[in-house]
Amino acid sequence: MIFNGRTFLLVALGCGLAYTSATGLQAQDSASPSAQARPSSGQDQEQDPLKRERSDKEKFASQKAVRQELKTAYKSWLDQDVVYIISDEERKAFKNLSNDEERESFIENFWLRRNPNPDSSDNEFREEHYRRIQYANDHYAAGKPGWKTDRGHIYIAFGAPDSVESHPSGGAYQRPVDEGGGETSTFPFETWHYRYLESIGENIDLEFVDTCQCGDYHFTIDRGEKDALAHTPGMGQTQWEQMGQSKKGERNKGGLENLGNGPLASSSQAKQFDRIELAAKIFAPPPVKFKDLENFISEHKLLTGPVFPFDVRTDFVKVTTSTVLVPVTVQIKNRDVTFVTKDGVSKGVVNILGKVTTITHKTVQTFEDTVEIEQPAELLEKSLDRRSIYWKAIPLLPGLYRLDIAIKDVNNSEHVGIYGAGLNVPTYRDEKLATSSLILADQMYAVSSHDIGAGSCVIGNTHICPRVTANAATPVNYKRGQELNFWMQVYNLGINDSTKSNDAKVTYQIIDSATNTVVLEKQIDPKDLGVHSDQMTVEKSLPIAGLQPGKYKVTIKINDTVSKQEIAQSAPFVVE
Repeated sequence: MIFNGRTFLLVALGCGLAYTSATGLQAQDSASPSAQARPSSGQDQEQDPLKRERSDKEKFASQKAVRQELKTAYKSWLDQDVVYIISDEERKAFKNLSNDEERESFIENFWLRRNPNPDSSDNEFREEHYRRIQYANDHYAAGKPGWKTDRGHIYIAFGAPDSVESHPSGGAYQRPVDEGGGETSTFPFETWHYRYLESIGENIDLEFVDTCQCGDYHFTIDRGEKDALAHTPGMGQTQWEQMGQSKKGERNKGGLENLGNGPLASSSQAKQFDRIELAAKIFAPPPVKFKDLENFISEHKLLTGPVFPFDVRTDFVKVTTSTVLVPVTVQIKNRDVTFVTKDGVSKGVVNILGKVTTITHKTVQTFEDTVEIEQPAELLEKSLDRRSIYWKAIPLLPGLYRLDIAIKDVNNSEHVGIYGAGLNVPTYRDEKLATSSLILADQMYAVSSHDIGAGSCVIGNTHICPRVTANAATPVNYKRGQELNFWMQVYNLGINDSTKSNDAKVTYQIIDSATNTVVLEKQIDPKDLGVHSDQMTVEKSLPIAGLQPGKYKVTIKINDTVSKQEIAQSAPFVVE
């Protein structure tokens, strides 16, 4: 199957600006006896009420109202979603907005200003940004969400490094000459190398050290911080210290780095201000590259015609507290597609149009793609019993939406299908144990580092193609020779202060629905799921050849012994 298409993100014009209600000012003036008694001058009549100076009381009330409003998802968007990429000017402007409508407009235009291709309907910057957040949460969590760590910060702001020198266990380390030479022992550390970072420079090396040995690698400008023997007398000496030309006690005399003297010590000291400048640049919001756009992208109208049946499944995966990734899976039976045979190849083409709107009928996102299904003509008849999948992941704020999808058979223009349903995107609150959707997959496997978070049916570093039924209550079907693949993420696990790890107990069960008896129960070692993280991914492939034909359900139970919370998710399936 070949996917060609685009995702349309509809946006509103212009950033909203804070304003003062003219009606409120006029009502206040008319209620004041002194204002009624005061004669009106020509200057007063010409004064614009919107430019009138507010009283201290009015200013205080306005600021209080803004603080209250920003305690919502908008505050999470500001403090989590874009905390590393929003400029100081944009942050200030956002905080000065006075209502949700203006904030929605600001957010839409925030992403538009960063769209790398203004002529395209896709906003690649926005999609890549949320992919990076998800990757950081999956790979850099350390007693706190991955996006809050220094490595997560840098990854979200600048993407993957061109190369990584990793020392996950620390241990013996031969210092390079520019660090003083000699051998020592280190804490776990990583050095990220970027060949080029725009507005920063070429050949950038960033060092992260895990001095607590708890998985929390922090950024440092002191290359000597990784030295585990720095304060151990007589050990871990530099080259000059071994030769008697320097003493270990003379290290770090007023300098930023505790490297000790060596052949290149003077040149390293001369570059200390460069390292300070680099740190300032690397943690500053990246510059906005693209100008604001002024034109809307036209909406496509839904098509009508004879019924073209298809099934839709939606899932929910947490990205941040205020953003949820919503994978939408559309399943089409090949038998319902019109194929045209040419040069020995049978080809079916289906256009897919989707739209997500709020309860006030405001369009949040649209997507338009083409699915092409090709088969050798002699194998067409056998392929008609198969199904084809289209998959699209959409980042949304928590709340109520409507999802509309229309599909059209290109080789039979009158063959059209329409789907419409409510979409209740959940809120993942801090400190409350929660899970993503439990997905029973047709296929599931780890993807290469180049494909993480990208491509069809890829969530994080896992390719997971959901099985789709007519509705959530209808069980999916498996044949006895197949494997049962299930996937689920767990969020907001408690972290033990002493061990800096979670103490979650993860159990999965296969239950016979007819007798309600447990036919299989296994406990998963949390060490295999990310022991130092408040988030974990539970994924398993099970052969089901031993199950008799019938109805079953898989249940995953999470017992968080730190926060004293429990949660479980179940999904039905049928063995044929």
